[in-house]
Amino acid sequence: MATPDDIIEAKRIANARTMAQAAAKSVDPFALATQLAATPKATGPSQAELDAISAAKTSATAAQAAAKAQAQALAKAVGAKIDPATGKIIPETMTTPTGVYTFAGATGPSGPTGPSGPSGTASGPTGVTGKTYTASDGTIFTDQQAYVSYEAMVRDKQNQKLANIAASQSAYDLMYQEFARYGLGSLVEPLKDLVQRGISAAEFTLRLRDTDAYKKRFAANAQRIAKGLGALSEAEYIAMEDQYQNVMRNYGLPESYYTKGDLGVQPGFEKLLANDVSAAELEDRVQTAQNRVINAAPEVTQALKQFYPGITNGDILAYALDPQNALSNIKRKVGAAEIGGAALQAGLETGLARAEELQQYGITKQQAQQGYQTIGGGLQRGSELASIYQQSPYTQTTAEQEVFGIPGSAEAEKKRKKLIGLERATFGGQTGAGGAFERERAGGY
Repeated sequence: MATPDDIIEAKRIANARTMAQAAAKSVDPFALATQLAATPKATGPSQAELDAISAAKTSATAAQAAAKAQAQALAKAVGAKIDPATGKIIPETMTTPTGVYTFAGATGPSGPTGPSGPSGTASGPTGVTGKTYTASDGTIFTDQQAYVSYEAMVRDKQNQKLANIAASQSAYDLMYQEFARYGLGSLVEPLKDLVQRGISAAEFTLRLRDTDAYKKRFAANAQRIAKGLGALSEAEYIAMEDQYQNVMRNYGLPESYYTKGDLGVQPGFEKLLANDVSAAELEDRVQTAQNRVINAAPEVTQALKQFYPGITNGDILAYALDPQNALSNIKRKVGAAEIGGAALQAGLETGLARAEELQQYGITKQQAQQGYQTIGGGLQRGSELASIYQQSPYTQTTAEQEVFGIPGSAEAEKKRKKLIGLERATFGGQTGAGGAFERERAGGY
């Protein structure tokens, strides 16, 4: 039969085990161990009791270390400091709204006495004290470790997002600098937000090529595709423009033919790119124009130099390469020179003002060549007859009026016919004028 001392010893052992288990969960586990050591005993601590106390202290030490580690992790997550005296987080030092503790109420009141039953009177439930942890995104946790892990994950995502934005900004800066080298910075600026959001290179390229600015800058590509040709890459497109420019510069063509405009566009090159003209083919065209206009038509060149001392061979080449799109002043100069050259070929001369006047009347190079040949065949005889019959002078201007059909042509025709009539009357219906001076046809006498 158990003695009172045996019962006390048994209770002490049971109490020691209970406190050892609680120590691992206690906020201040050493207090439990101290309480256990101070428990009254009848005969002094037994070995079992000493073992229980030792186990309690060991568990308390482990629990304290775990609590300290958790507190440090939590403090790091919320950017707070730990009180060295208590080992707890100092709320005032938190730099973010994360990790804010909220406490439930104190122990609730006892419930009403339950009905009598086999085991006696039942008590109402006792309220409990609890903690909750609110993460930076509003998620609430009751488990500290789960909260710490989750908050760390949220922080990592935020940091990664910031890193991605920084990397995207760097990528945009590099891309802008590269495009700006070719005068294309304005193509990239509207897409800055897309770059900073970290879209893929393929998607960025598609978005870029769909902008109006891009379509304007690389307009020839649309024409190439319509003709069944492949679109040029941006680098290929710009490289071809550079090659065209070098050819034109080397042959002295006017800068206006390759000056860059808005977005770096060189309008004179669009047609060449659209038709897949290589730089070698362009140079061949320039050489052909040079041989045809400058080398093969000395009278035109002579007239040009005479009329416009400042005109260059490059100006002439530009007109020969693309007369439809040549600058208006070059077209005017070349047109006037061609008329002057036609006069020279017929053994005649004409001044700048008269050549430009005839050009304004629409006289072309071919008309000038044919007309001056006609004028050259009868001008001398007409001038002689006017002198013989003491009529107003029959000049080259008079002949030009009739032959080219410009204002004054009717009077010029009457004068010529009058001179022929006077000669016929003198020689009994015969005339010595003959030749071109007597012709009756459009564009001639």
